[in-house]
Amino acid sequence: MAALRALQPSVRALLGTWPGCPAPRSFASSAAFEYIITAKKGKNSNVGLVQLNRPKALNALCDGLIEELNQALQAFEEDPAVGAIVLTGGEKAFAAGADIKEMQNLTFQDCYSSKFLSHWDRLTWVKKPVIAAVNGYALGGGCELAMMCDIIYAGEKAQFGQPEILIGTIPGAGGTQRLTRAVGKSLAMEMVLTGDRISAQDAKQAGLVSKIFPVETLVEEAVKCAEKIASNSKIVTAMAKESVNAAFEMTLTEGIKLEKKLFYSTFATEDRKEGMSAFVEKRKANFKDQ
Repeated sequence: MAALRALQPSVRALLGTWPGCPAPRSFASSAAFEYIITAKKGKNSNVGLVQLNRPKALNALCDGLIEELNQALQAFEEDPAVGAIVLTGGEKAFAAGADIKEMQNLTFQDCYSSKFLSHWDRLTWVKKPVIAAVNGYALGGGCELAMMCDIIYAGEKAQFGQPEILIGTIPGAGGTQRLTRAVGKSLAMEMVLTGDRISAQDAKQAGLVSKIFPVETLVEEAVKCAEKIASNSKIVTAMAKESVNAAFEMTLTEGIKLEKKLFYSTFATEDRKEGMSAFVEKRKANFKDQ
């Protein structure tokens, strides 16, 4: 019973007990958004930060929030000064789930005809590396959103889960697929079939999370990692990201062929020449993203 009572707040978040979201506003600055906050971070302002900002709803993922997130991601993708992106929420919740009020009356025909949730995948199209900084609940769609990122850093009190089974459905934004690839069949099956959550520590041990930090320093540490990534060649970084992601889509033989092609491709860039010259000359490389 104690475990059930502990689960109730996050289940209520997943059930969407908050008002729906009106249409998103156009991207210009954080002031133009209703459900997210954006900023540039780092000493050289080369890190894009997106913070989910529906605290009363534990950052439940309504359609308006996803639309605004996609606009912010597009803006940072097109910004030549930005080399990496950090996606975070609040200390209590990264995102406690999808906004169920928006979907509870949908029919099969509605979902199929509109390709429901397909716009959530915009995050996976971003060529620049994206780091999820997860504090608190990352449940349902929140866990799926984190798994779409390239790296997951977790606060020491973070919790991950796919509790859709508890409301009569299954994950619909990659939860059964990405979670299985990250943690293996047994743990993924247990989480999906029971709706149980795992701690940040268990998530790290299972391979879902790369590092754990205190709640108050999590975002700062994620920005530091993003700064390190952003200091490298953006074009070569994009190639490296493409190659790693291909490991989940291809056989080993096909993946190695792609890796070789991308490796050869780096020799057509000025940044590869600069990087190797800097190494030989024992100086810091000055990448031009060319």
